[in-house]
Amino acid sequence: MNTASFPTAFGRCAIAWNDKGLTRFNLPDSDAITDEETLPPNWVVAVMTRVQRHFDGDLQDFADVRFDFSHVTPFQERVYTAALAVKPGETHTYGWLASAIGRGPAASRAIGAALGRNPWLLLVPCHRFIGANGRLTGFSAPGGIVTKQRMLALERSELPLAVAPL
Repeated sequence: MNTASFPTAFGRCAIAWNDKGLTRFNLPDSDAITDEETLPPNWVVAVMTRVQRHFDGDLQDFADVRFDFSHVTPFQERVYTAALAVKPGETHTYGWLASAIGRGPAASRAIGAALGRNPWLLLVPCHRFIGANGRLTGFSAPGGIVTKQRMLALERSELPLAVAPL
């Protein structure tokens, strides 16, 4: 696996890729990428630069990034692709996302589970999804809900009034 890490205003992030696209993106304090670093190609450097700009407050939309979906299930790919439609500053419920992929509200838990396994945190914006009651719910990145709150605040999202208990 080709990997590189780079500094951002949020901390040191890491990215992994292959010829098909990005295979992983990690927020700071994650140990998921441990291989030796590789000099990234220009298209990966461009994504890294956009991440730096995003964390500097110049909000970016990553829907055009090339992702390698070959290592996720077809259901997860549908969830991640639909999640890319939610732009910085917006939040939606897991039920909204279920509807966006043609599923009913009963699929909300499966949606949440898929987002919890998102290998492209930030780039596929799983942090922009909240519970039906308006509460922030789990976030699989280091720092959990606190990191989710920080990312939503950076994106100037209207934050829910209540946060689910940790």
